Amino acid sequence: MTAVPTDAAAPPAFATGLYDRLARALADGVPAATATVVGGEPLGAKLLVLPDGDVGTLGDGTLDARAAGDARDILGAARPASVTRRYPRSGTAGVEVFLEVFPAPPTLLIVGAVHVAQALARFAKQLGFYVIVADARAKLATAERFPDADRIVVAWPDDALAQVAVGPSTHVAILTHDPKFDEPALLGALATPAAYIGAVGSRGTNRDRRHRLLAAGLAPEGLARVRGPIGLDIGAETPEEMAISILAEIIAVRHGRAGGSLTDADGPIRGARPGDEAGADAAPPA
Repeated sequence: MTAVPTDAAAPPAFATGLYDRLARALADGVPAATATVVGGEPLGAKLLVLPDGDVGTLGDGTLDARAAGDARDILGAARPASVTRRYPRSGTAGVEVFLEVFPAPPTLLIVGAVHVAQALARFAKQLGFYVIVADARAKLATAERFPDADRIVVAWPDDALAQVAVGPSTHVAILTHDPKFDEPALLGALATPAAYIGAVGSRGTNRDRRHRLLAAGLAPEGLARVRGPIGLDIGAETPEEMAISILAEIIAVRHGRAGGSLTDADGPIRGARPGDEAGADAAPPA
C-alpha cells in the first residue's frame, strides 16, 4: 500500500474516522479511494470515496466532485494505483490532490468442487483472490473440503451465477467436466462481463462442446471468450500442477500477457504491459 502524505502531527479526529472507514471497507473487500490535498489549501484535507457515497471534503463541493470522479475512473481499472492531480481553482494557483485507489480484490469463481478445485482455491486465496466455490453436489461443496473458500454456493451453475455478482474483475474456472454442469455454466458466464472464462477438458471434449454450443445458437464471438482446455501449456498432471496452470493463465490475462516463456518475450517482465494499465480485467466488448 502506498503511503499517503501526512503531517507529522497526530491527525484530527475526522481523519482518524475516515481511516477507520477505509480500513473497514478494505477488510470487507469494498473498493475505495482516498483524496488528500498535498499542495494548496486546505492542506491535508481528505476525502474518502466509497461506492455508497463519500466521506469528508477537500474544501468545496466542486473539487470534491472532480476528485471523486477521477478516483472512480481509476478504480474502474481494477488495479491499485496512486497519482497526483492538479485542479484549477478560481483566484488561486489551484490545488494538488493525491489520489490513491484500492479496488476490490479479484474474484475467482470455481464451478465444480473437484480435486483440482481444492488446490485452485488454496493457491488463489494465497494470491489475494476472493474465492467462491459453486457446485450442486452438497457432499462435495463443503467448508471441510474448501477451508480457503470465502463463500460456498450449493446450486446448479445457472442458479449459482444468479447468486454471484460477476463483474469485470471476476474470473470463472469451470471444472465440472460434465456437460449437464459445464455447458449451463459456460452460457451463464458468457452473459456476464467476466474477465476470464476457462473450461476444463481435453481438446476433443472442448471441440465437441464448442460444436454443441454453436449449434444451440451461441455466437462465435461469444465462444471465442472461452479458454479451453483451461490453463497454460506446462504439462500439468497432478491437481496441484493443474491449479498452477490455471492460475498462471488467469494472471497472464489480468496483465494482458500471452503467457509464453520470458526468454522469448520483449519489454518489462512484470505487471501489465505499458499502455495497458487496465490489463485484461476491463469488460470485454458486448
